Amino acid sequence: MPSRAPTATTNERGSSHGPLSLAARAAIATSFVLAGFLGLVGLTLTQTTKARALRGLQDRLENFAIAYITNTDVNRYGKLLPPETAPNPNFSRPGSGLYAVALGDNGYHWESSSAIGRDFNFLKPLEPGQSVFVGPIDTRMGRLYYYSYGVAFDTLDKKSVRLTVMVAQTEDQLEGENAVFRHTLVIWLSILGVMLIVLQLLLLRWSLTPLRKVASDMSRVERGDSEQLDSQYPLELTGLTERINAFITNEREQRTRYRHTLADLAHSLKTPLAVIRSQLESANGEDDAARRNSVLDQVRRMNELVAYQLSRAATSGRQTFASAVPIAGHAEDLVQGLEKVYAAKNVLCEFDIEDGAVFYGEQGDLLELMGNLLENAFKWAGHRVLLVVRMRHEAGRQRSGLLLSVEDDGPGIAADNIEKVLQRGVRGDERVQGHGIGLSIVQDIVHAYQGELVVDRSPEFGGARFSVSLAAT
Repeated sequence: MPSRAPTATTNERGSSHGPLSLAARAAIATSFVLAGFLGLVGLTLTQTTKARALRGLQDRLENFAIAYITNTDVNRYGKLLPPETAPNPNFSRPGSGLYAVALGDNGYHWESSSAIGRDFNFLKPLEPGQSVFVGPIDTRMGRLYYYSYGVAFDTLDKKSVRLTVMVAQTEDQLEGENAVFRHTLVIWLSILGVMLIVLQLLLLRWSLTPLRKVASDMSRVERGDSEQLDSQYPLELTGLTERINAFITNEREQRTRYRHTLADLAHSLKTPLAVIRSQLESANGEDDAARRNSVLDQVRRMNELVAYQLSRAATSGRQTFASAVPIAGHAEDLVQGLEKVYAAKNVLCEFDIEDGAVFYGEQGDLLELMGNLLENAFKWAGHRVLLVVRMRHEAGRQRSGLLLSVEDDGPGIAADNIEKVLQRGVRGDERVQGHGIGLSIVQDIVHAYQGELVVDRSPEFGGARFSVSLAAT
């Protein structure tokens, strides 16, 4: 049977669409929130308007009832006389939906022209002064709201004649008014919603302009049109852009360091190779021992050059996301090793290390930096060496700086020789006599971390003092 190629599932392929942009996310979230908010506003206004309309209906029916009571009279014989005029023309039009009915003593019953032929058997007489507003109720005429009010008329012979007046209105009239309001409300809320969404999109576009500016500046950096993100950004993006710039700078310096290291290594190896070639080409069987020693010296020199340049190339430099490396433990390990190497000198190394002192960078860089300074001090010290480490705290900086100094009681360095010792760009074959390649490695590491190396005389021991200062970031 022919084999079928396996079909990749959706999970294996991943979604065909990327994640939504920040603008799309904000627009969708805002639309949902706005729709819910306007819906609640519309519901609240509808309920409030309905309650107000119901209250207005009650007041209107009550006024009609009072008007009918005012126009009703009783004669000297205690007979009720129906009202002669209606407070609203709809009471005179049959089927208008506005009805008036009156019930009195001795079987008195009166209806407005609009109520003729309607069934009002649900109406009950009320005590004088009693009133009720009911609705909507289901009747044969449809759903009704009605207001009833009970009164008593006094006759000339001081008898009391009771009368109950009811005024009713069909629900469809009230609902018609509410429907018009709801329709108008929906239209205006929809228009308002669209306007607010458009306004929100404009605000989002304006608010996200700095992010688009960062992306545009990053593209310019990638194309080589700019060295860094150099625009002015809002406070919320300043930390991010500063770290991106630090990352870009560190990457460029690392790449430059590799290029310079390879160039320096190639240049440094030219002289030893030329000497070896000359020695081999001039070989005539005589002075083999001298020639052998000369070649071994050049090979040893080449080995030192390679080690030095590789140490320079391996220096990581300042890193945006470097971890904190504790200093005290590594300092003890280094000193223990150096005490064994220089046991004959019986050197005493003292520590003055701040509690919790850390180095933000690669552990290998810390060991190279501190190890070379300590080894140099042990080499030239008489009997005493002092290592001082202090953290440099600065307000507004997330990572503290570092101050590291190594002092000895040796002969020190002449003032006119210090500038030469600290000269940048010294090749492996241009070292200061008596200090080896260690100080060149220290200088390269300090430069990679954008710090400063200062050489002066120790105020306590009288020998040399090497001070490394790394700024807070």
